[in-house]
Amino acid sequence: FSVGYSVVALNHVIDFKEKKQEIIKPVSPSELFPSLPIIQGTSKRIKVLTRLTLIVSDPSHCNLLRSTSANIRLYDIIAVFPKTEKLFHIACTTLDVDLVCINVTEKLPFYFRRPPVNMAIDRGIYFELVYTPAIKDSTMRRYTISNAISLMQICKGKNIVISSAAERPLDLRGPYDVANLGLLFGLSEGEAKAAVSTNCRATMLHGETRKSACGVVYTVKKPRKVEEEETTVPACKKAKTQA
Repeated sequence: FSVGYSVVALNHVIDFKEKKQEIIKPVSPSELFPSLPIIQGTSKRIKVLTRLTLIVSDPSHCNLLRSTSANIRLYDIIAVFPKTEKLFHIACTTLDVDLVCINVTEKLPFYFRRPPVNMAIDRGIYFELVYTPAIKDSTMRRYTISNAISLMQICKGKNIVISSAAERPLDLRGPYDVANLGLLFGLSEGEAKAAVSTNCRATMLHGETRKSACGVVYTVKKPRKVEEEETTVPACKKAKTQA
């Protein structure tokens, strides 16, 4: 919490290939943390989200996401990790998810194609790249950079989220360090910063929309420009001021 993050997500991973697993209710953060820590430099407490990641290796695994499971709707973020090109296409075009995870630990068995990627972008779905494998192993670092660059050539840096997938505090890096890693992945400076800030917020809002089945309005206070302030001043006062 001292590295500068204000929101974290607790990830519950289900791999259907390993054994038969069921989607359980997410663990409440209050059960894990009696008192949430304070964000460094502020008086606010950190926000903890719940996330479900489904590793799918067969089209039948996607049926669970298509069903209206009550437990699925309890999670703040839904992510899918497709293992084949067909499943990647299904995830981008039809599944009601917030994130599509990109494999970074081995060479991709398929090439990214523009139609499903563009469809995912139009639907407000984001692509997730994790950086922890890249800082642990030189071989995985090559796969991470290679697979990321392959994706960037198709999506042009749009709808990218860079996360840690950290299991230990030592695996975490600060937002600015992660943004610098984004440059190695083929992102521009602005795109790399968005991948650890605004794109993450957009993913959260997409999850809220999915849960509510309607929409979410996010408002930001816009500062007034100097020109707008001058136009609101009466002409008589302007003349006195200039005199």
